[in-house]
Amino acid sequence: MNRRTVIKNLALIVGGAALLPSCVHPDGTTYIQLKHINISSDKQKLIGDISETIIPKTTTPGAKDLNLPAFVLKMLDDCYTKKDQQAFLTGLGQFNEMVQKKYNSSFSDLSATARENVLTTLEKSTKPAKDPQKAIKPVRESEKSIDAPKKKPEVPPLNFFYGAIKQQTIFGYTNSQYFMTKQVVYELVPGRYNVHFPVKNLKA
Repeated sequence: MNRRTVIKNLALIVGGAALLPSCVHPDGTTYIQLKHINISSDKQKLIGDISETIIPKTTTPGAKDLNLPAFVLKMLDDCYTKKDQQAFLTGLGQFNEMVQKKYNSSFSDLSATARENVLTTLEKSTKPAKDPQKAIKPVRESEKSIDAPKKKPEVPPLNFFYGAIKQQTIFGYTNSQYFMTKQVVYELVPGRYNVHFPVKNLKA
């Protein structure tokens, strides 16, 4: 395989262009056929609405314009463990129940402001509260256990669900063709050569 082919294939993977959508909803959300998990079109639409709330369309393209909901689903289907996929699905159900209980409506039927409030509440719940009055006791080297395994705290399914969508939405956006060509101008090292750069501006 030559270098040009490798670069081309890498661009397809990173940019999400290798996604194979099954159908496109009138609202612009792309639904795809997943291999390892079963997510209905309604739930895929919900994921699309959450992604669009995270990166809404303004003067720049939103999540749906860049096909990010399909990217999120593809990453979830191909790159997450079965345990994480199950946590995601459990969190999805909890998310629906939470919104229905608070607003007596589905997330997709909420106003833009209400959607933002829902995600803002979740955002705050994913960050541990900091107590400025609580002193942190230093641990001596002799008190450290070398053999003790470092176990990561279990993330609640609801927080995992939101965190996964947010992470993959942002990851897909910052690696999209739009972002890499319109928002970030990449220059190969060492970049341009400026023969008129003042010597006095150089730091010793």
